[in-house]
Amino acid sequence: MHHHPTPSPRSEPVTMPVDRTEGCPFDPPAELARLREEGPLVRMRYPDGHMGWLATGHAVVREVLADRRFSSRQELLHSPLMDLGEMPPAAVGDLTGIDAPEHTRYRRLLIGSFTVRRMRALTERVEQITAEHLDAMERRGETADLVEAYARPVPALMICELLGVPYADRELFQDHASTLLTQSAEEREREAALTALTEYLHKLVLAKRAEPTDDLISDLTSGDLTDEELTGIGVLLLVAGLDTTANMIAHGTFALLSNPDQAAALRADPGLADQAVEELMRYLTVADPGVRAALEDIELEGQLVRAGECVTVSFQAANRDPLKFPDPDALDLRRKATGHLGFGHGVHQCLGQQLARVEMGVAIPALFARFPSLRLAVPPEDVPMRSAMNIYGVERLPVAWGEE
Repeated sequence: MHHHPTPSPRSEPVTMPVDRTEGCPFDPPAELARLREEGPLVRMRYPDGHMGWLATGHAVVREVLADRRFSSRQELLHSPLMDLGEMPPAAVGDLTGIDAPEHTRYRRLLIGSFTVRRMRALTERVEQITAEHLDAMERRGETADLVEAYARPVPALMICELLGVPYADRELFQDHASTLLTQSAEEREREAALTALTEYLHKLVLAKRAEPTDDLISDLTSGDLTDEELTGIGVLLLVAGLDTTANMIAHGTFALLSNPDQAAALRADPGLADQAVEELMRYLTVADPGVRAALEDIELEGQLVRAGECVTVSFQAANRDPLKFPDPDALDLRRKATGHLGFGHGVHQCLGQQLARVEMGVAIPALFARFPSLRLAVPPEDVPMRSAMNIYGVERLPVAWGEE
């Protein structure tokens, strides 16, 4: 037996792996695992020519996200996926593209609205909404597109209720939100969608200031946020809250139907629900990657990341790191997936994670309980995937139930 030498740092910088293996809709690009084996941090050339880094190991990704010397300021970032040119500063109210102290101020105001307690109170509402949608699916026959019938409307209703948006307007939002999240959308279309959403929310903010009701935007009107800040926060929460959870519900169902033993375990033991949510978050990691910019020279994994260089953190690669999760490529609902980075980590960790957990923890088990014979209505390879989106998942998910 001969021992493999420790791989020497590669001379050639890598580019961001994006191609998934045909027939493996749940696995990250295989190249990510190969790179992670070489070393958890490698030199990367960005599409705009910027020379930075790619972090794939769980420990190093976590370290970058926890270190305040790595900035989230949008104007300092380079996209690992496409050449976006010079990035403007983040829009007012967009928490994801700013650092402390502004970030801290917004976050502090919002955190009170996303407490575990408030989310628990919303659980009953989620249970009601899921039951109504399951009833409707049952009435309409024995097949459905799960995305349209269930995965999209449930979080849409919840985020509309949470923000105080009239549900009648949800179609408008979903269309604009999905345009914003489509990587291939024309710049013009994206700008138009953002403008429309912003104008809509601005009107809503003014209405809530005049007559507050019991919802998050009304709560926030009592603080010292300007109309512009409140509108920006509303846009961010709406876009973030609609699409990610909808994808997790649909894509999570697809994963369970593709792993029948795991679906059976969930049916047999509803108490597995919370654990199932964490494992699905780890296994699927639909929101990826993240980027941070070094504000000063920082030593990381024995390498020097220079001030101004960007580090792309791959949540998908980190969540499949065998050093953190044994047998990481298996979906195992009995696994304690604690420490996964599906909601990020550090000061920018997902603000709506409790709401997302409640929605998934109710919606997925309820679906399997209601339709014990739930199955794909098409061969798995015919399920259309959303590869051109910032949030990965299924485009449609044709399912069937009833007697085979």
